[in-house]
Amino acid sequence: MDTVLIVDDEKALRSSMREILERNGFSTVEADSGQSCLEVFEREKPVAVLLDLNMPGMDGIETMGELKKLDPDIPIIFVTGFGDIPTAVETIKQGAYDFIVKPVKIDRLILTLARAIKKLELEKEVKRLAASVEISLEWLLGKSHGMKKIIQQIHSVAWSDFSVIIQGETGTGKSVVARAIHNLSKRAAKPFVIVDMGIIPETLVESELFGHEKGAFTGAEKKKKGFFEIVDGGTLLIDEMENMTPYVQTKLLRVVEEKKIYPLGSTKPVEVDVRIIAATNTDIKKNVMERKFREDLFFRLGEFIIILPLLKDRAEDIPFLSQKFLVEAAAELNKQMRGIADDALHLLMRYPWPGNVRELKNVIRRAVLLSDNGIIEPPHVHFLIGDTAKDKDRIPLLPLKELSAIAAKDTEKKAIKQALELTKGNKSKAASILQIDYKTLLTKIKEYHIL
Repeated sequence: MDTVLIVDDEKALRSSMREILERNGFSTVEADSGQSCLEVFEREKPVAVLLDLNMPGMDGIETMGELKKLDPDIPIIFVTGFGDIPTAVETIKQGAYDFIVKPVKIDRLILTLARAIKKLELEKEVKRLAASVEISLEWLLGKSHGMKKIIQQIHSVAWSDFSVIIQGETGTGKSVVARAIHNLSKRAAKPFVIVDMGIIPETLVESELFGHEKGAFTGAEKKKKGFFEIVDGGTLLIDEMENMTPYVQTKLLRVVEEKKIYPLGSTKPVEVDVRIIAATNTDIKKNVMERKFREDLFFRLGEFIIILPLLKDRAEDIPFLSQKFLVEAAAELNKQMRGIADDALHLLMRYPWPGNVRELKNVIRRAVLLSDNGIIEPPHVHFLIGDTAKDKDRIPLLPLKELSAIAAKDTEKKAIKQALELTKGNKSKAASILQIDYKTLLTKIKEYHIL
């Protein structure tokens, strides 16, 4: 049973709140001053504190400061009179969880305590996982039945030297899974490098992968190591493997079979020991059947295949992931966040998430940016995800550079308009939402004749 510490110099108010809390399943302890509060807190270790703002001697603000020294994460909820509200609001900026106005409304008190305790539990889990030597795959990926099967697959293949193909749509977490496999493998102390086949110019792919000698081609002014040499002993993630040309596929097959590379301009082989993980957002078996991808290379790279589910197909992970991203965004943006309103979470649960986990992370991050009261409310997420029944033109709000890599200019223009609409024309906030700098946004606005 969760224990709540009630601190107030008025005995009648303490008794009233104790009766309310114990009737709703909480255990309670009491203190009648700031000094006795500290003594009771150290002895009883409560999960939350209801703290009067105005007390003789050590007042509520001073008491909160001392409590935070004992436990920086303890949720403190101020109980205040009407005239103290401006001061109470200021205390939230200093680290209080919330404030409740006297006379206390039972429903508000119970709901606020429940949210505070849930937040505390989540923060404890974050710290526990961060301190753990072994990666917590559930924390990284989710706790649904579908992701537990993926986690079992990761554990099964990690310690082997099998080549792995990870298949899943954009934003499903392919690079996260690849890094987890590497970190749990015997190669964990060696490099992990990602090479994106979708962004390297075709003329440079061979040089980037295998390196080149000085003078191998025009512009090759010095010898350069390719990714295979750089990663030697470690793991190379080849992202968007479906974009490899037939020529590069042939060269890669030779490397996989011989464990040797031939830098451009060299006749001397270089031995390499590299584990390959390949990622694709297409049905790679279908590509093989349509002769768009070499069958022999597919069998070499696909010694083990992991297929990641869409976020909409594991919706039970959305509340957990949303809370996780809330904690991360609050730390990044240095904001005091208290949680996600139930009706906002309901909107997140209904949305189909075409951009998958990556889109959810970006939506939560931007909602934290927009929130002024420490709670993510429906307006903060509704304008980010849109109404799928009415607004067919909305696109996944991914960082602009990711949209630019996969979409036409009209999609980039639409994303900028959407961000400006969301921030009511505030270009600084729009730039933050799109994850570009202010100057780049101004250039894009001028280029697309926006506003």
